[in-house]
Amino acid sequence: MSITSALSSALTGLSATSRQAEVLSSNVANATTPGYARREVQLGAAVLAGTGQGVAVIGVSRDVDQYLINERRLSQANDGERGLTAGFLGQVETAIGTPDIAGSLGARIAEFDQSLIEAASRPDAEARLALVASAARSLAGGLTQASDDIQQARVTADRQIASEVDTLNTSLKRIYQLNAELQSFTGAGYDVSALMDQRQQIIDSISAIVPLREVPRGMNQVALFTTGGVTLLDGPPASFSFSPTSTITPEMTIASGGLSGLEVNGRPVATGGATSPVLGGRLAGLFALRDDLAVAAQGKLDAMARDLVERFSAAGLDPTVAPGAPGLFTDQGAAFLPVNEVGLAGRIAMNAAADPAQGGALYRLRDGLGATTQGPPGNASLLGSLKLALTGQQPLSSGGFVAGSRSFASLAADILSDASARRLNADSDASFSAARLTALTDLEKQGGVDTDQELQMLLVIEKNYAANARVIQTVNDMIKTLIGLGS
Repeated sequence: MSITSALSSALTGLSATSRQAEVLSSNVANATTPGYARREVQLGAAVLAGTGQGVAVIGVSRDVDQYLINERRLSQANDGERGLTAGFLGQVETAIGTPDIAGSLGARIAEFDQSLIEAASRPDAEARLALVASAARSLAGGLTQASDDIQQARVTADRQIASEVDTLNTSLKRIYQLNAELQSFTGAGYDVSALMDQRQQIIDSISAIVPLREVPRGMNQVALFTTGGVTLLDGPPASFSFSPTSTITPEMTIASGGLSGLEVNGRPVATGGATSPVLGGRLAGLFALRDDLAVAAQGKLDAMARDLVERFSAAGLDPTVAPGAPGLFTDQGAAFLPVNEVGLAGRIAMNAAADPAQGGALYRLRDGLGATTQGPPGNASLLGSLKLALTGQQPLSSGGFVAGSRSFASLAADILSDASARRLNADSDASFSAARLTALTDLEKQGGVDTDQELQMLLVIEKNYAANARVIQTVNDMIKTLIGLGS
């Protein structure tokens, strides 16, 4: 090897170790930066005309475990869906509640029951009749409030769907742009690690919305596919479409045309069921909340409302009420028709004839809704009948329940038990998903930047740099010696 070749090789060594020190310092500085992947300088022998000429920096690689990232993304999507489900079912359980929870339907039923007992013991006491009217309004209002809350949850989910779809479209377009930039810069030989970090963070945000798989392509390109088979990005990005609805009523569904479904590239796709291409992420969870969970919860409330209305409008309960006329509880003041069960919980109201707040008279709770004048103040027969109507065993007219007769409180307890069981199952699923996501995230972090290892590498780099500098110093001394010999 000539002196000039030795000097050239040492200079390449200094350049390579300098690049290693630069990348290592970036690793240490970004050890806790979300989405940052550890970098490593790739070195190779520099060859010129078949002769070794030192070392060459081939490039900078990102140290990532793509399999682990894909699994973490799937877990992230699943965690988002399960969390939404558990949260909503918890709200439903709280709304129905047990008698010891103030403001719950269970507490309102108990209050109404107690007011009837007290009024029947002193039918002449107007204050006790007033408590019956107040408890009846409260019970009807509780059903209405629970129904309104469920419909508001559907509206909120609908708005969040629109927001997620906008985020999805914007993110896919940004990844498409990054793919183009990466292809250009990779071809030009630039270090594109920072752009790849940015792309990974955007893909991570998408994976919470829909479960996906990332497939590498040449020139640092990637393609994205949902686990259900829809192409999100493999060239131009897919386009998702959704139209939000400002107001949602119980009758509104996708099937009825009242609510928007999801379209991909102009074609409708299923948002639920095993055939859904977006199943398993936050987007699917929001659709399930709006179209399935909330609809089922509304159906339970409507069944309660129907049972309550029918109990107090049964033939013979109040002799002053004509057949077919509304009883103590009404469908917005009118008699209930079975074909109008959907949404009844949001329309149920106390009969205005016995409600002073609506211009009625309290004595009609004692003497009958159709009474035009007050009867004997000590007559408690109707109040006793109302009490029996509430607590008596009666078959349920609505479907979806185990056959058999039950009191109204037992019906509420059955619905609460069902809601609690669903919530507990959802909590269990959510806890498992959260634990799995945490475990996978921790594993991913373990494969990230280890500052201790980086500092050890720094010592090696320092020694290599010093060795190459020593070679240069030795070559310098040799050249000086040669010059001295010539003089």
